[in-house]
Amino acid sequence: MGVAPAGVTGMRRRDFLHHTGLATLGSAGMLATASAQGGAGVSAPPFPIGTLAPVRARVDRVMAMTVCLRPFREQGPRIDAERVGQTWLVHNYGHGGAGWSLSWGSSTLAVKLACESGDRDCAVIGCGALGLTSAILLQRAGKRVTIYSKDRPPHVPSAYATGVWSPDSRVCAAAHATPAFGRQWEEMCRVSHRMKQTFLGVTGDPVEWRHRFLVSEVPMEEFRRRREAEDGPIAFGKFQERVRDLTPASEDFPPALHPFSAPVVRRTTTLFFNLSTYQRLLVSDFLAEGGRIEYREFSSVAEFSSLSERTVIHATGYGARALMNDDSVVPVRGQIALLIPQPEVNYGIVAEGVSMVSRRDGIVVQANQASDFGKTGLAPDRAESEKAIGVLDQLVRGMKVSGSSVR
Repeated sequence: MGVAPAGVTGMRRRDFLHHTGLATLGSAGMLATASAQGGAGVSAPPFPIGTLAPVRARVDRVMAMTVCLRPFREQGPRIDAERVGQTWLVHNYGHGGAGWSLSWGSSTLAVKLACESGDRDCAVIGCGALGLTSAILLQRAGKRVTIYSKDRPPHVPSAYATGVWSPDSRVCAAAHATPAFGRQWEEMCRVSHRMKQTFLGVTGDPVEWRHRFLVSEVPMEEFRRRREAEDGPIAFGKFQERVRDLTPASEDFPPALHPFSAPVVRRTTTLFFNLSTYQRLLVSDFLAEGGRIEYREFSSVAEFSSLSERTVIHATGYGARALMNDDSVVPVRGQIALLIPQPEVNYGIVAEGVSMVSRRDGIVVQANQASDFGKTGLAPDRAESEKAIGVLDQLVRGMKVSGSSVR
């Protein structure tokens, strides 16, 4: 429901590194200094300059511009249960920008609460990231499940996410980042990360390990400060230190050993989600196990009592603000431009004011603006995306590439 717009191992990892031009040069004297992530860093080999394929960052390559409203709650996601009339109602919404990343872990907690009713027939309201994972986990717990939603993939707000592992992105306010919440977040994060690994190597590559480059003209600490300022008017809770063991240490490269014109470059390795494939796979898995998806639009919680199921998981994302009359759900507008796919571009970039994620279905370009916080407009702002593409274009134009530049 909600509001929609009008680890790689063995030979595969070596093949990946070779394909992206990130293979070692075999020269011990040219090792870059790694950045520590919660401990001693590791030495990182440089990559051959000129072998990182540039993005064709042009506005005439835009296939689509989409907008979604990320459901932020200062308290963090709502995962609890209550009795509403004869309905055992479990809530699973309000994950900010961490919905896809935390979905399996959050839904695991929600399903545990749902199973307390003892009912075999269960309903899920919403067919996005949290609704689909809740429904599949209910099936694995032996339940018969029906999803009720006014939309289904690819026409759900979750479909318009960037598709990158971001488990603490706007997940709660810093004031609510208590030790208790930190432990719950870590549990959700670890469960989700383990589940994501089960999709590696699946046809269509729904989940992949890829490199992401943080590119900056200023020192990394100042870069981080400016990026946080783009998030909005409040400070968000940060929890990545709790799960540093889940991803490789980041690696810093001096200018002579990277292809960008900026002086500061940090390479991270993280999970990318090819959402078009991933969502279809989740829907197919759910239907293959006998699940049903039924069109239904609800205007109030009281209407849940009309369902034949007495156990309901409510996972409507930003839609919960109106449906639950929950003013704690604050919209954070997110707009992306999708450029024509470039299979040779298999990395991401984060720079000041813009981020790029290369997916199988296209090149995602997103502008980050503090003004997005609390903003509800769903009409795409073409000027906003064109500006972001222009920033990316300038960055790509300065790259050191082999032969002529790809334009």
